[in-house]
Amino acid sequence: MSTTETSTESARTLPARITDELIGRLTGMVAADEAAAPFPMIEVYTGSVVGRLPQSTPADITAAYATARAAQKAWAAWPLRRRLRVFERAHELILAEHETIADLIQIGCGKTRRMAIEESCDVPMVISHYLKTAKRVLRPVRRGGPMPLLTTSTEQHRPKGIVAVIAPWNFPFAIALSDAMPALMAGNGVVLKPDNKTALCALFGVELLYKAGLPRGLFQVVCGEGPEVGPTLIDNADFVMFTGSTATGRIVGEGAGRNLIGCSLELGGKNPMIVLDDANLDDVIPGAAFAVFANSGQACMHIERIYVHDRLYDEFVRRLVTAAEELGSKAGAAYNYAPEFGSLVSVEHMERVAAHVDDARAKGATVLTGGKARPDIGPAFYEPTVLTDVTPEMTHATLETFGPVVSVYRFTDEQEAIRLANDTSYGLNASIWSRNLPRANRVADQLEAGNININDGFVATYAAKATPSGGVKQSGVGTRHGDQGLLKYTDTVNVGVLKRQVLNARAGLPYEKQLKTTLTMLRLMRRTRLR
Repeated sequence: MSTTETSTESARTLPARITDELIGRLTGMVAADEAAAPFPMIEVYTGSVVGRLPQSTPADITAAYATARAAQKAWAAWPLRRRLRVFERAHELILAEHETIADLIQIGCGKTRRMAIEESCDVPMVISHYLKTAKRVLRPVRRGGPMPLLTTSTEQHRPKGIVAVIAPWNFPFAIALSDAMPALMAGNGVVLKPDNKTALCALFGVELLYKAGLPRGLFQVVCGEGPEVGPTLIDNADFVMFTGSTATGRIVGEGAGRNLIGCSLELGGKNPMIVLDDANLDDVIPGAAFAVFANSGQACMHIERIYVHDRLYDEFVRRLVTAAEELGSKAGAAYNYAPEFGSLVSVEHMERVAAHVDDARAKGATVLTGGKARPDIGPAFYEPTVLTDVTPEMTHATLETFGPVVSVYRFTDEQEAIRLANDTSYGLNASIWSRNLPRANRVADQLEAGNININDGFVATYAAKATPSGGVKQSGVGTRHGDQGLLKYTDTVNVGVLKRQVLNARAGLPYEKQLKTTLTMLRLMRRTRLR
């Protein structure tokens, strides 16, 4: 079946901006052999096929790396200020095309229009941050050498070469492009593997980069299922940036380790929220509802466990259930701002989320609201769900559900809440709510998470582009954002200069005397703070 034929199936719902020509142009950017069987791309709202995505073979991936490497050599030789001008233009192009970007995000993800627009804004935020800081971060730094005045040491940051970016389906535009931007700014080329289901928006972002002046061939896109394309993708890379599940992250990390290349892994979470007894529920309830149900719960940093002090528990639960039901009543499949709750990414994922809830229900959990699929709205819709009486043997208690499902627990002792919040192999995000900021900070100091939000669910940390963001424990290795989010894509090189030959042993001088002189110099340099 042709792209035109399949696109016509969903023409009744697709925005006018999304044409057969656009879909064909974007899918034509994939480095792939036409002989390989394409992947049918689905509009999540209807289940209709909107196009066929070419799939890359190992030979295609190898060729994509060769093309990127040829372009990268010239790109790395550009002065940094010239490279940054490309991203100044890209920043404006992305903002100007935000409606088309949102359309393409919604087609693959089924998220609400508001969430799609907000996702599109993440990339300009990252670009803006590094336009401001890249010159400082990448500038060579001259430092003192081992012998004052007679030696120097210069720290340089050189591009690694070609960075593999493996992007997830839940924020396919933001993560694919935001992870690639600093890699490109640092002088690298990129080979991107988006998820098959959500590749269109990432491909459109790459097209905008080329329109902004990125050298042709520098940013390659390959597509395919992870087990088929992953090994070749990693074996040809100089660095790997991966966002996804902890299980897949281990495989990526093993591959990078075998090749002795670096990797940055942002993985899963089972993120807790603690509501202390002095929290203001007027603030907590809308904050908790967003932290749990935004993007239909499909966010690495979203909240899946809430611990509420006994004094507030009953009122909190009542109001959270009301908020969930109100949100569920505003679910919809539309390319406008009316729906406030969207679809899950696929029927398969919806069934996985439902299985977690069904397992909990069968083992004694109470479903206060939700707990049902909504095929009347769309094939992958699932209601906002609030559970209580969740016990450790239930799947949802310990594994990441990654859907609009949250379990609420009662506590009376603050230290017990902290212990329970930390009782997980994950450590990506945590949230604390209190009117007393010093108290909240003391609790934050005891939580085991890479991102800790006070009186917020996850936006306060993730949107802070100047500060590194990553996970601890089984939630990841490395960070994105901040200076580290740029420097990780570089090799640090130390260039030492000896102006006069004073470091070698002097001929004819007994070693004991040389040692005495050396020790004296070391003491003197410490006392005078020269070294």
